Amino acid sequence: MWKKTLATIGSMVLVLSLAVGCAKGNQQGGGAAGGQLTAVGSTAMQPLVEEAANQFMSENPGTQITVQGGGSGAGLSAALNGSADIGNSDLFAEEKQKDPTKLVDHKVFVVGMAPVVNPKVGIDNLTQQQLIDIFTGKIKNWKEVGGVDQKIVLVNRPENSGTRSTFVKYALNGANEYRGKDSIVQDSSGTVRKIVAETPGAIGYLAFSYFDKSIKPVKLDGVEPTNENVYTNKWKVWAYQHMYTNKDGKNKELEEKFINFILTPAVQQNLVEKMGYIPVTKMKVERDAQGNVKEKK
Repeated sequence: MWKKTLATIGSMVLVLSLAVGCAKGNQQGGGAAGGQLTAVGSTAMQPLVEEAANQFMSENPGTQITVQGGGSGAGLSAALNGSADIGNSDLFAEEKQKDPTKLVDHKVFVVGMAPVVNPKVGIDNLTQQQLIDIFTGKIKNWKEVGGVDQKIVLVNRPENSGTRSTFVKYALNGANEYRGKDSIVQDSSGTVRKIVAETPGAIGYLAFSYFDKSIKPVKLDGVEPTNENVYTNKWKVWAYQHMYTNKDGKNKELEEKFINFILTPAVQQNLVEKMGYIPVTKMKVERDAQGNVKEKK
């Protein structure tokens, strides 16, 4: 009889221990979230969202977050049609979608973008007009802008790229890029960097977060592409990084937990800046979907 009593007491203690453990885990964030999320879209955002997802999943066992590229246009469409929970975008939804009213905007950080060249072309500064003339095919050799005698190879982005839309709007003043047979079109930011680094005479454009020693960022009219210059809009080629969700989405609670996690001071001050992005709180200006800039209140 006493053996059964001890066994019963032991079982009760085990259940109580498990309950206490679960309660502690929930208080600390471990096990607080569960389920699956899919985030699709901007390749400029992809590295940071992937790392944030890894950290979130480690703190929330049982949660699975899948992050994919494909471009901002694809991300917005996926969030709108429900094939993804979150659409990552370099653009405001109204810049791409005719009816974005079902989408909810979450501005999670900012990224600067800049022209980048193969280090051997011999230039590190262009006027904006020279840049426009290069990307529209009017200037075809680097010697025309003070560089080496080398044919210019354009590395462009596809139509659905948010990086492309931002670059065209703010760096090229809306001019359409030359897309001849000798130009290259590539969607992945990582692949663009690789092509520019390995192709003599190449020029493309990338988010600051993709800068490394294999390529050379280019100043425009003497202004350097730095985070500090983005803060004040002195460097004008930048974009909010949006995470769009659908008002009718089925995973609202988990979406909110993940997005709020990215907006925490710990992630913004450490992960965001560490990976070359800009916390929204550092911006001294704000910009709307039409491109109007005003000082931040």
